[in-house]
Amino acid sequence: MDAIPDGLPAAGATEAGDHTAGLQLQRWRHPAIVAVALLAMASGFGQFGAVAALGDVAKTFGHLTQHRSGVNTLTLAQQAGLSGTTLGVGLAILRLASLGALVLTSLADRFGRRRSIIGSCAVGLAVTVAAAASPSYWWFVAIFAAGRPLLSTTNALASVTAAEQTASSDRAKAVALVAAGYGIGAGLTAIIHSLASSALGFRGIFALATVPLVLLPLVARQVAEPDRYKRMAAAHEAEETLPVLSAVARPYRRRLATVAGLAFAVAIVSGPANSFVFLYAENVLRLSGVVTAAMVVVAGVAGLAGLLLGRKLADGLGRRPTAAGAMAAMAVLGTVTYNGSDAGVVIGYVSGIFAASVFAPAAGALANELFPTVVRATVAGWQTAASVLGAVAGLLAFGAVADVGNRFGTAALATFLPTLVLLSLFLLLPETRGREPEDLWPDPLLA
Repeated sequence: MDAIPDGLPAAGATEAGDHTAGLQLQRWRHPAIVAVALLAMASGFGQFGAVAALGDVAKTFGHLTQHRSGVNTLTLAQQAGLSGTTLGVGLAILRLASLGALVLTSLADRFGRRRSIIGSCAVGLAVTVAAAASPSYWWFVAIFAAGRPLLSTTNALASVTAAEQTASSDRAKAVALVAAGYGIGAGLTAIIHSLASSALGFRGIFALATVPLVLLPLVARQVAEPDRYKRMAAAHEAEETLPVLSAVARPYRRRLATVAGLAFAVAIVSGPANSFVFLYAENVLRLSGVVTAAMVVVAGVAGLAGLLLGRKLADGLGRRPTAAGAMAAMAVLGTVTYNGSDAGVVIGYVSGIFAASVFAPAAGALANELFPTVVRATVAGWQTAASVLGAVAGLLAFGAVADVGNRFGTAALATFLPTLVLLSLFLLLPETRGREPEDLWPDPLLA
C-alpha cells in the first residue's frame, strides 16, 4: 500500500474488503504522530533519570571507600556506595511499580487514547520532579516509583496511538519515531548527568523534568484521537466491559501470552543491561564523565541508525525475522558490555542500543497489528507488565551474581544468554507485514 496523504482516507482494498474505508489515516510525519513522539520523549526523560543518576544516588545515600593504589579488592558497595543487592532491589521496586501501567494503560480502551496519554504524562512528570527532594535512598525509590507507572503508560500509549493513526506502509516508521522520541529523552538525561553531575547532582537532574512538564500544554494541542478508536468506541458505546483481563477475551489470550512471553524475555536483558551500565562505567571502571557522555552521544547516533534499519527491515524482510534477530543480538551484546574492559562497555553499550533500536519498529508494529482496536491499549498494558516482571527478574539475578566477587561478566552471561531459548516464541505468531489489523480481525465489532 502506498503512503497515505495527510488527512485522506486509506486507499486500496484487501482481498477481504477495504476495512479501513472512511478512516482518516496519517503519514508518519504528521503533527499528530510527532506530538505523541514528543510525549514519549518526555516519558524517556523522566523515566531514565533513575538509571542515569544511579551512581549519584548511590554516592549521596551510601558510603564510598577510596581505591588503594594497585589493588582492586573492594566490594561493589565500597566502590559504588550501596551494594548490588540494595541497588538491585531498589531498581526492582521501581520496575515493579510499572505494573500499575497495566490498569492505567487499559483505561485508554474505555476513555480514549488522547485523554489517557496526556493525563498520565502530566502527573508522571510532576511526581518525577518531586523525587528531587528525596531525603533518603528508600524515600527516593518510593517517590520515583509513584510516577513510574504513569510514565510507562505514556510510552505504551504513544506507540498504540501512532500505530492506530497510520496504515501498514507507515506504521513501522511511526513506531520508530516514537521509539526515537523515547530514546532522545533518555539520552538527554544521560548526557546532562554525565557532563553536569557535579553541579546538578541527582536532585538537579530530576528537577529538570519541570521543563517538559511546562511545555506539555503546547504539545497536547496536536495530540488527536485516532479514528480507529473513535469507530470502535461508537460500536461499543453501550458496553461496560471492565479493563484489563476481562477486556482481553478468549480469542486473543493465546496470542497475548506469546507476545507477553517475548516482552518478558527482552526485558530480562534490557533491564540489567541499561540499569547498571552507568554505575558500572563510572563507579566500577571509573570512566570519566566526558567519556560516558561521548558514549551516550555515539549510542544515540547508533540508535538512530538502528531505527532507520529496523523500519526498513520490518517493511522489507518482515516483522518477525527482524525482531527475532535483533533480540538475539541484544542478549549477546549485553555480555560484551560487562566483560570488564573499558572498550567492552563502550562497544557493548553502543552496539546494544543499535540492536534494541532495530528491534523496536518491528516488534512495535507486530504487537499493535496482532490485536484489534477494542483491546489494543489493554494488550499494551499487559506487555508493559510482562516487561516489568522480566526486568525485575533480570535485575535481581544480575545484582545477586554481581555481588559475589564483583563478577559483572558472570552476571551478564548467567542472566542474558538463557533468554535465547525464548526466541522460538516468534514461530507462534503470524507475519503481519503489509497487513492492516482490520484484515486480521475483519469483524467491525472487533477491529
